[in-house]
Amino acid sequence: MRNLRRIAAVILALAMVFALAACGSSSGGNTASTDTAADKADTSAKYRTLDEIKEDGEINIGVFSDKNPFGYVDENGEYQGYDVYFANRIGEDLGVKVNFVSTEAANRIEYLQTGKVDVILANFTVTPERAEEVDFALPYMNVALGVVSPDSRVITSLDDLTADDEVIVISGTTAETYLTENNPEIKLQKYDTYANAKNALENGNAAAWANDNTEVIAYALQNPGYTVGIPTLGSNDTIAPAVTKGNDTLLKWLNDEIIALGEENFFHTDYEETLVDTYGTEYEESLVVESGNAAK
Repeated sequence: MRNLRRIAAVILALAMVFALAACGSSSGGNTASTDTAADKADTSAKYRTLDEIKEDGEINIGVFSDKNPFGYVDENGEYQGYDVYFANRIGEDLGVKVNFVSTEAANRIEYLQTGKVDVILANFTVTPERAEEVDFALPYMNVALGVVSPDSRVITSLDDLTADDEVIVISGTTAETYLTENNPEIKLQKYDTYANAKNALENGNAAAWANDNTEVIAYALQNPGYTVGIPTLGSNDTIAPAVTKGNDTLLKWLNDEIIALGEENFFHTDYEETLVDTYGTEYEESLVVESGNAAK
């Protein structure tokens, strides 16, 4: 009888061990599966197709709110500027309302990948590195880097900078990338917004500010006491709209739209409506790209 009780106890213990092992195996399997799904959800880009945008009746377009004259908010709280003028035409031709989303240089890619915006129109320079993360449409503007500095000490070459000098850049811009890769010895002051970068320059916190030449030329023209001593730094590039990687229907529509707009010289009209007061006619032909004309 005693032996039978011992055998029963052993059998019960073994049953409990197997049951716990089974539960542990099942729980571990579910956790791994859930984590994998979560990882995929976190890394997969989110976007709305062209048909979904039309169905919703609204397109979300990321633009700058503090980069006059390309994207800024006026005294009435309305978005204005070169990119905004283009965005409004996109909404008109697509037949939907435009919802402007204020963006900063450093979060342009993030806003696309998370589905916060459908299109970025925020002076987005085309680079091979960015093209791995987003899809660029056809270009609508030329751009290079430039450097602006106070008249009291105009920087005409990067060699003019001493070991103690610092250069202002906007985080996430091609200026930051260019100087980091080509001139790592130069100390950089990094800011998230154009307003903060301008304040830093005006407060004498740095020797110069490096950014798109369109931006620094506009700044110098609007602010006496500053000179663009380096109007072109590095290679000439283009600016283009960007969509989330893989959003082929929206990308195709944008390319067709840009070609059609180019055929009517829309971007020259855009320049004359939004940029001519800043740059005059001197820079129009060098800055404006009409992809429709180039496609002929």
